[in-house]
Amino acid sequence: MNHLLEVHNLYKSFTLHLIDGRTITPVRDVSFTVAAGEHLLIHGRSGLGKTSILKCIYRTYLPTSGAIWFESQHVGRIDLSRAEESVILHLREREIGFCSQFLRVLPRVSALDTICEPLYRQQMDRGEAQAIGEEWLHRLGIAPELWQASPITFSGGEQQRINLGRAFIARPRLLLLDEPTASLDEATRQVVIDMIRAAQAEGTAIISVSHDLSGLGPCADRQWTFQPGR
Repeated sequence: MNHLLEVHNLYKSFTLHLIDGRTITPVRDVSFTVAAGEHLLIHGRSGLGKTSILKCIYRTYLPTSGAIWFESQHVGRIDLSRAEESVILHLREREIGFCSQFLRVLPRVSALDTICEPLYRQQMDRGEAQAIGEEWLHRLGIAPELWQASPITFSGGEQQRINLGRAFIARPRLLLLDEPTASLDEATRQVVIDMIRAAQAEGTAIISVSHDLSGLGPCADRQWTFQPGR
């Protein structure tokens, strides 16, 4: 099997400057692989470092040690833990998507422009991008009268749907999902599961972190229970 992502002996430590400068290492000697079209579900209780793994891959966090090998279409095989920032930014625009639990948007930017943001970064024609964005908003159950409103005013569930749409819309080759079904009702949760399966069918590799084993478990190819420190 050809692996799109290979994580080898990943460590991530944090120095707690407000607590005597002590160091903690929630991610310790983590290794796994993910193939194109495969969905790996990481679960376990809160506070163990599951999200930190995703952030190391996306390079929101700089790993303490280890290697994260990614088979890029644009720059070839590359270690994300050591790549230049300019390369990481390029990969985020073209190949790697991330959906956090929290929506971060600029004030007074509409829901439509928010969900289209990845397409704008790819220099897609604005009209074409917005047509695609409207399809996603409809699919995610966002009422048309809200499309020009700021997502800051939305409910938690509506904000999560915007977040998900923004992650999926550019069809990344690697998609990192942090609690993707949190705050969603049952009907919308099923829509998200269908989105994950459709992305897999197109060859997207997915790593999700979730407590929702009943929902996401059946659509995952592999499940990993993350243990404290490792």
